[in-house]
Amino acid sequence: MGKIRAAITCIHAWVPEYRLTNQELSEMVDTSDEWIMQRVGIRERRILKGEGLGTSDLGERAVTGLLEKTGTSPDEIDLLICATVTGDMAFPATANIISDKAGIRNAFSFDVGAACSGFLFALQTAAAYIETGRYKKVIVVGADKMSSITDYTDRTTCPLFGDAAGAVLMEPTEGEEGMIDYIFHVDGSGRKYLHIKAGGSVRPSSHETVDAREHYIYQEGQTVFKFAVVNMANVAAEIMERNNLKADDIAWLVPHQANLRIIEATGRRMGLPPEKIMINIQKYGNTTAATIPLCLWEYEAKLKKGDKIILAAFGGGFTWGSVYLKWAYDPGPSNPDS
Repeated sequence: MGKIRAAITCIHAWVPEYRLTNQELSEMVDTSDEWIMQRVGIRERRILKGEGLGTSDLGERAVTGLLEKTGTSPDEIDLLICATVTGDMAFPATANIISDKAGIRNAFSFDVGAACSGFLFALQTAAAYIETGRYKKVIVVGADKMSSITDYTDRTTCPLFGDAAGAVLMEPTEGEEGMIDYIFHVDGSGRKYLHIKAGGSVRPSSHETVDAREHYIYQEGQTVFKFAVVNMANVAAEIMERNNLKADDIAWLVPHQANLRIIEATGRRMGLPPEKIMINIQKYGNTTAATIPLCLWEYEAKLKKGDKIILAAFGGGFTWGSVYLKWAYDPGPSNPDS
């Protein structure tokens, strides 16, 4: 019996219908399409509208679509992991709520909170369960309703974020495909540059915290940018070096979609031409844990079995990392821009 690896065997994503354009944002705060495009490369982002709708609703749509796409019964799922920083509530875990809404009854589930690196951390966690030989079908969801923690009076952060969810089905394989290697890092001292000030156990919610608008994203943009542009590029290059990969060997870089300049710097560090880099930031903005599966879903029709792919991310915390995998199946149907 060969080594068991965990492979992505299907992917699905879901984005809300409402498009918040740069033009509309410029009517809300002092900004412009030119300013936003020049600095981050975002033209529009999707926003989940509707009373009582949260991250679990995004995640459930992605998961239900994934199950339908593969003809998988909800009862076959052994485990569901949700990467998110915008949970429906402090507890229970949003993964539990997604499982309930998707009719998944025989699995256990939990959340992973690692900001924009969350999907990668959750992906490797799922792989570890599968590699034990006990788990056959595991779903990893990256989902965030970033509009719920975005201050639309703050011109420095409100253009950046959108809402979306992406989900992958992971299954065991004894072939050459699947998860090959990963490198993850954290630096908790970076928390002061990118965080939400209130709402946790240190500074619980109060009239004072609400009045001070402390339940929204706080970011020192230049500091975060400098740290991200170096570390996301370095960790992507490091995993190539550790696995003796050259630029010609790589079919795709799938980078976290936070800033077009960071994405381009990572590609240059790896020696990759632009056509090998997945980019959809212009359409969706930074959807945090959803950006990488959203890219894979959009590019699914271009992926081929055996493709060598590098995933790379950087997030608040600070967290950052890269994953090296070999794609496990040949192209599916093209995904329409819904």
